[in-house]
Amino acid sequence: MKKAIRIITILIIFILIFTFLNILLKPKYAETLVEGNMIKEYYKEPKDHEVIFIGDCEVYANFSPMVMYEEAGIKAYVRGTSQQMIWQSYYILKETLNYEIPKVVVLNVNAMRYGKDSDKVSEAYNRLTIDNMKWSKEKIEIIKESMTEEETFLSYVFPILRYHSRYDKLTKEDFEYLFKSKTNTYNGFLINKNIKPVENLPTKRTLASYEFPSECYYYLDKITKLCKENNIKLVLIKAPSLYPYWYEEYDENIKKYAQKNQIEYYNLIEHIDDIGIEYSTDTYDAGLHLNLNGATKLSKYFANILANRYNLTNYKNDKTYDEKLKKYNEAIEQN
Repeated sequence: MKKAIRIITILIIFILIFTFLNILLKPKYAETLVEGNMIKEYYKEPKDHEVIFIGDCEVYANFSPMVMYEEAGIKAYVRGTSQQMIWQSYYILKETLNYEIPKVVVLNVNAMRYGKDSDKVSEAYNRLTIDNMKWSKEKIEIIKESMTEEETFLSYVFPILRYHSRYDKLTKEDFEYLFKSKTNTYNGFLINKNIKPVENLPTKRTLASYEFPSECYYYLDKITKLCKENNIKLVLIKAPSLYPYWYEEYDENIKKYAQKNQIEYYNLIEHIDDIGIEYSTDTYDAGLHLNLNGATKLSKYFANILANRYNLTNYKNDKTYDEKLKKYNEAIEQN
C-alpha cells in the first residue's frame, strides 16, 4: 500500500510539473507577438454578433467593429489571424458557429492565392492561429490540415515538445501572464496609429498562372455550403491593400465564383476614392495594411453597406457596447 501511494504521489508531482512547464514555456503573446492571442480573445466575448469577419491580417488591421457600432449600431467581431489560410478560415468559421449564428459572414479572399505548397505556409503562422484555440473537433481538424512536414500533432497537444528550448529565453512576460491573458484588440481589431506612406511599390511580376489552387476552391466551397446550411449571408471582400498585388485575373476568378454561387463580392480596392483613403497618411506599412485613420474610414464605409443591404439590427445605445466604445476611444487617446 505504501509503495502504491509513493508511486501515485510521484505521478501526481510529475503531472503537475509537466503541466506547469507546458504553460510556462508556451509563448504568452501578451506584450510581444500579440497576434497569437487574438484567436483566444473571442471566447471571452458575449456571443451576440450579427457580423463575423474571417480572414488574414487584412481584416484585423483594416476593420474596426467599434467604428461600425458607432456608425450603424452593428455588433461585429473580427476572427482574423496572421496569414490565415483559407482552410483555417473554414475551421475557424465552423468553430464560431458552435457559439453563435451570425446573420452575415464576411470573408476576405486574399488567401485564395496560397495553396498548401505555398512558401507562405509556415509553422510560425500556424502557431499564431492555432496555439490558443480552445480544444475542440475543429482544433483537431485545423491542426491536421495545417501542419507542415516538420510539425507533429503532439507538439500542439503538449507545447513543451515545441517550446522546450525557450527555457533560457523566458522573460517577465512569461511569468506575469502565466495564469492570465491580456486583451489587445477591440472585438478583434488591432489598433495601429503609425504612419508609413506608400512611396515605391515593388514591381508587379508576371505570374506563370493566375488560377487559384484547387484546395482553396475546395474550402471556399465548404465555407459557402456551411453558410447556406445555417441561413447566413456570405459576403466576399478584398481589402484595399495595395500589396501583395491583387491581379485583375484574381479578381475575375472571384467574380465568376461569386456570380455562380449568388454571393456578393466587394473588391474594395476599386472603392478607394469613395472610402476616402489617402495612402500618404492612412497606412502604417507602405500599403500592406491601413492604420487607425484608414481603418476608421473603411469601417464607416463598409458599415453602411452592411446596414443598408443585410437587414441588420441597429443596436445603438446598447450599454455593453457603449462601454466598449468608451474604452476603445480611451485606448486611442493613450496610444
